[in-house]
Amino acid sequence: MTTATPRRTAPGHLLDLPGQTFVAEGPLDLNGMYMAHHAFRRDLARFAAAARNTPVEAVDVWRALAVRWERFSDILHHHHTTEDDVLWPQLLDLVDASGDTEGRATLEAMEAEHELIDPLLRSCADGVAAMARTPSTETRDRLAAATAATVESLSHHLRHEETGALPLVQSLLSAEGWDRVEQAAGSGMTPRKLFFLVPWAADGLSTEQLETVLSTMGGPFRVVLRLARGSYQRRERVAFRFA
Repeated sequence: MTTATPRRTAPGHLLDLPGQTFVAEGPLDLNGMYMAHHAFRRDLARFAAAARNTPVEAVDVWRALAVRWERFSDILHHHHTTEDDVLWPQLLDLVDASGDTEGRATLEAMEAEHELIDPLLRSCADGVAAMARTPSTETRDRLAAATAATVESLSHHLRHEETGALPLVQSLLSAEGWDRVEQAAGSGMTPRKLFFLVPWAADGLSTEQLETVLSTMGGPFRVVLRLARGSYQRRERVAFRFA
Protein backbone atom coordinates (compact mmCIF):
# COMPACT_ATOMS: atom_id res chain seq x y z
CA MET A 1 0.00 0.00 0.00
CA THR A 2 2.81 2.39 -0.67
CA THR A 3 2.98 2.93 -4.43
CA ALA A 4 2.00 6.15 -6.15
CA THR A 5 0.17 4.70 -9.16
CA PRO A 6 -2.48 1.98 -9.47
CA ARG A 7 -0.89 -1.34 -10.33
CA ARG A 8 -2.41 -4.40 -11.91
CA THR A 9 -1.20 -7.90 -11.22
CA ALA A 10 -1.30 -10.99 -13.38
CA PRO A 11 -3.31 -13.99 -12.13
CA GLY A 12 -1.21 -16.05 -9.75
CA HIS A 13 1.09 -13.15 -8.85
CA LEU A 14 -0.65 -12.20 -5.62
CA LEU A 15 1.26 -13.20 -2.52
CA ASP A 16 0.19 -16.03 -0.21
CA LEU A 17 2.31 -15.41 2.88
CA PRO A 18 2.70 -17.25 6.20
CA GLY A 19 -0.39 -16.69 8.33
CA GLN A 20 -2.42 -15.30 5.43
CA THR A 21 -5.87 -16.88 5.28
CA PHE A 22 -7.05 -16.03 1.76
CA VAL A 23 -5.86 -14.61 -1.55
CA ALA A 24 -8.47 -12.29 -3.04
CA GLU A 25 -7.87 -12.70 -6.76
CA GLY A 26 -8.77 -9.84 -9.06
CA PRO A 27 -7.37 -7.02 -11.17
CA LEU A 28 -5.80 -4.98 -8.37
CA ASP A 29 -2.33 -5.55 -6.94
CA LEU A 30 -2.99 -6.11 -3.23
CA ASN A 31 0.52 -7.36 -2.49
CA GLY A 32 1.33 -4.27 -0.43
CA MET A 33 -1.68 -5.05 1.76
CA TYR A 34 -0.66 -8.68 2.16
CA MET A 35 2.93 -7.71 3.00
CA ALA A 36 1.65 -5.35 5.70
CA HIS A 37 -0.59 -8.04 7.18
CA HIS A 38 2.32 -10.50 7.20
CA ALA A 39 4.54 -7.94 8.94
CA PHE A 40 1.88 -7.14 11.57
CA ARG A 41 1.44 -10.83 12.37
CA ARG A 42 5.19 -11.39 12.47
CA ASP A 43 5.87 -8.39 14.69
CA LEU A 44 3.18 -9.18 17.23
CA ALA A 45 4.36 -12.78 17.51
CA ARG A 46 7.89 -11.49 18.20
CA PHE A 47 6.69 -8.90 20.71
CA ALA A 48 4.62 -11.52 22.53
CA ALA A 49 7.61 -13.86 22.74
CA ALA A 50 9.89 -11.01 23.83
CA ALA A 51 7.46 -9.95 26.55
CA ARG A 52 7.42 -13.49 27.94
CA ASN A 53 11.11 -14.27 27.66
CA THR A 54 13.19 -11.09 28.00
CA PRO A 55 14.84 -10.97 31.45
CA VAL A 56 13.62 -8.10 33.59
CA GLU A 57 17.18 -6.88 34.07
CA ALA A 58 17.95 -6.70 30.30
CA VAL A 59 17.43 -2.94 30.23
CA ASP A 60 19.12 -2.41 26.86
CA VAL A 61 16.75 -4.89 25.25
CA TRP A 62 13.65 -3.33 26.83
CA ARG A 63 14.75 0.09 25.58
CA ALA A 64 15.24 -1.32 22.07
CA LEU A 65 11.82 -2.97 22.29
CA ALA A 66 10.24 0.34 23.29
CA VAL A 67 11.72 2.08 20.24
CA ARG A 68 10.72 -0.83 18.00
CA TRP A 69 7.15 -0.81 19.35
CA GLU A 70 6.79 2.86 18.46
CA ARG A 71 7.74 2.12 14.85
CA PHE A 72 5.39 -0.85 14.63
CA SER A 73 2.57 1.11 16.25
CA ASP A 74 3.02 4.10 13.93
CA ILE A 75 2.80 1.90 10.83
CA LEU A 76 -0.24 0.01 12.11
CA HIS A 77 -2.01 3.23 13.13
CA HIS A 78 -1.40 4.78 9.70
CA HIS A 79 -2.57 1.57 8.02
CA HIS A 80 -5.84 1.51 9.96
CA THR A 81 -6.39 5.25 9.50
CA THR A 82 -5.99 4.88 5.73
CA GLU A 83 -8.56 2.10 5.73
CA ASP A 84 -11.03 3.99 7.94
CA ASP A 85 -10.70 7.32 6.12
CA VAL A 86 -10.16 6.27 2.50
CA LEU A 87 -10.82 2.60 1.78
CA TRP A 88 -13.93 1.66 3.77
CA PRO A 89 -15.91 4.82 2.83
CA GLN A 90 -15.41 4.13 -0.89
CA LEU A 91 -16.52 0.54 -0.47
CA LEU A 92 -19.50 1.48 1.68
CA ASP A 93 -20.78 3.73 -1.11
CA LEU A 94 -20.36 0.89 -3.60
CA VAL A 95 -22.08 -1.79 -1.52
CA ASP A 96 -24.93 0.58 -0.68
CA ALA A 97 -25.40 1.42 -4.35
CA SER A 98 -25.78 -2.29 -5.10
CA GLY A 99 -27.98 -3.01 -2.08
CA ASP A 100 -25.41 -5.39 -0.60
CA THR A 101 -26.38 -5.48 3.09
CA GLU A 102 -23.95 -8.30 3.84
CA GLY A 103 -21.12 -6.26 2.36
CA ARG A 104 -22.10 -3.28 4.52
CA ALA A 105 -22.09 -5.46 7.63
CA THR A 106 -18.58 -6.69 6.79
CA LEU A 107 -17.25 -3.16 6.33
CA GLU A 108 -18.91 -1.89 9.51
CA ALA A 109 -17.24 -4.79 11.33
CA MET A 110 -13.86 -3.68 9.99
CA GLU A 111 -14.23 -0.29 11.66
CA ALA A 112 -15.61 -1.80 14.87
CA GLU A 113 -12.71 -4.23 15.10
CA HIS A 114 -10.24 -1.36 14.77
CA GLU A 115 -11.86 0.25 17.80
CA LEU A 116 -11.44 -2.96 19.80
CA ILE A 117 -7.77 -3.26 18.86
CA ASP A 118 -6.80 0.33 19.73
CA PRO A 119 -7.00 0.03 23.56
CA LEU A 120 -5.03 -3.22 23.43
CA LEU A 121 -2.29 -1.48 21.47
CA ARG A 122 -2.22 1.36 24.01
CA SER A 123 -1.88 -1.14 26.84
CA CYS A 124 1.08 -2.77 25.07
CA ALA A 125 2.69 0.62 24.42
CA ASP A 126 2.33 1.58 28.08
CA GLY A 127 3.79 -1.73 29.19
CA VAL A 128 6.83 -1.61 26.91
CA ALA A 129 7.52 2.01 27.89
CA ALA A 130 7.25 1.11 31.59
CA MET A 131 9.68 -1.78 31.16
CA ALA A 132 12.15 0.58 29.48
CA ARG A 133 11.89 3.03 32.41
CA THR A 134 11.38 0.98 35.55
CA PRO A 135 11.34 -2.74 34.76
CA SER A 136 9.65 -5.18 37.13
CA THR A 137 8.33 -8.71 37.04
CA GLU A 138 4.77 -7.49 37.60
CA THR A 139 4.96 -5.05 34.69
CA ARG A 140 6.45 -7.73 32.43
CA ASP A 141 3.63 -10.14 33.32
CA ARG A 142 1.00 -7.53 32.49
CA LEU A 143 2.76 -6.78 29.21
CA ALA A 144 2.90 -10.46 28.32
CA ALA A 145 -0.85 -10.75 28.88
CA ALA A 146 -1.52 -7.59 26.85
CA THR A 147 0.56 -8.72 23.89
CA ALA A 148 -1.09 -12.14 23.90
CA ALA A 149 -4.54 -10.52 23.85
CA THR A 150 -3.45 -8.20 21.04
CA VAL A 151 -2.18 -11.12 18.96
CA GLU A 152 -5.57 -12.80 19.28
CA SER A 153 -7.60 -9.67 18.47
CA LEU A 154 -5.51 -8.51 15.52
CA SER A 155 -5.27 -12.04 14.11
CA HIS A 156 -9.07 -12.28 14.10
CA HIS A 157 -9.35 -8.91 12.38
CA LEU A 158 -6.80 -9.74 9.67
CA ARG A 159 -8.53 -13.06 8.94
CA HIS A 160 -11.86 -11.28 8.65
CA GLU A 161 -10.40 -8.59 6.40
CA GLU A 162 -8.70 -11.10 4.10
CA THR A 163 -11.73 -13.34 3.73
CA GLY A 164 -14.48 -10.70 3.76
CA ALA A 165 -13.29 -7.19 2.93
CA LEU A 166 -10.48 -7.69 0.41
CA PRO A 167 -12.68 -9.71 -1.96
CA LEU A 168 -14.98 -6.66 -1.97
CA VAL A 169 -11.99 -4.52 -2.89
CA GLN A 170 -11.22 -6.73 -5.87
CA SER A 171 -14.81 -7.00 -7.07
CA LEU A 172 -15.96 -3.40 -6.56
CA LEU A 173 -13.11 -0.91 -6.37
CA SER A 174 -11.72 0.72 -9.51
CA ALA A 175 -8.00 1.16 -10.18
CA GLU A 176 -8.50 4.86 -9.50
CA GLY A 177 -10.14 4.10 -6.17
CA TRP A 178 -7.28 1.84 -5.16
CA ASP A 179 -4.83 4.52 -6.24
CA ARG A 180 -6.46 6.90 -3.74
CA VAL A 181 -5.88 4.32 -1.02
CA GLU A 182 -2.24 3.87 -1.96
CA GLN A 183 -1.67 7.60 -2.21
CA ALA A 184 -3.03 8.00 1.33
CA ALA A 185 -0.95 5.06 2.56
CA GLY A 186 2.20 6.68 1.20
CA SER A 187 1.47 10.13 2.61
CA GLY A 188 3.94 11.55 5.11
CA MET A 189 6.71 9.21 3.98
CA THR A 190 10.18 10.48 4.86
CA PRO A 191 13.56 8.92 3.97
CA ARG A 192 13.97 7.77 7.58
CA LYS A 193 10.57 6.07 7.56
CA LEU A 194 11.22 4.53 4.14
CA PHE A 195 14.54 3.07 5.25
CA PHE A 196 12.71 1.24 8.02
CA LEU A 197 9.53 0.38 6.12
CA VAL A 198 11.13 -1.36 3.15
CA PRO A 199 13.24 -3.96 5.02
CA TRP A 200 10.44 -4.28 7.58
CA ALA A 201 7.97 -5.24 4.85
CA ALA A 202 10.45 -7.63 3.23
CA ASP A 203 11.40 -9.37 6.50
CA GLY A 204 10.47 -13.05 6.35
CA LEU A 205 9.63 -13.23 2.65
CA SER A 206 11.19 -16.00 0.60
CA THR A 207 13.43 -15.15 -2.36
CA GLU A 208 10.60 -16.03 -4.75
CA GLN A 209 8.05 -13.93 -2.84
CA LEU A 210 10.45 -11.00 -2.70
CA GLU A 211 11.07 -11.21 -6.44
CA THR A 212 7.31 -11.10 -7.03
CA VAL A 213 7.18 -7.85 -5.07
CA LEU A 214 10.29 -6.36 -6.63
CA SER A 215 8.97 -7.02 -10.12
CA THR A 216 6.07 -4.64 -9.47
CA MET A 217 7.56 -2.24 -6.90
CA GLY A 218 10.44 -1.31 -9.20
CA GLY A 219 14.04 -0.23 -8.81
CA PRO A 220 13.73 2.22 -5.90
CA PHE A 221 12.33 -0.48 -3.61
CA ARG A 222 15.24 -2.76 -4.53
CA VAL A 223 17.84 -0.04 -3.90
CA VAL A 224 16.42 0.96 -0.51
CA LEU A 225 16.22 -2.68 0.53
CA ARG A 226 19.87 -3.22 -0.34
CA LEU A 227 20.98 -0.10 1.54
CA ALA A 228 18.79 -0.48 4.63
CA ARG A 229 18.51 -4.20 5.27
CA GLY A 230 21.77 -4.63 7.20
CA SER A 231 21.12 -1.93 9.80
CA TYR A 232 17.50 -3.08 10.13
CA GLN A 233 18.61 -6.64 10.87
CA ARG A 234 21.18 -5.49 13.44
CA ARG A 235 18.52 -3.54 15.35
CA GLU A 236 16.13 -6.49 15.16
CA ARG A 237 18.71 -8.76 16.76
CA VAL A 238 18.99 -6.40 19.72
CA ALA A 239 15.28 -5.81 20.27
CA PHE A 240 14.21 -9.42 19.79
CA ARG A 241 17.24 -11.08 21.37
CA PHE A 242 15.06 -13.27 23.59
CA ALA A 243 12.03 -13.64 21.29
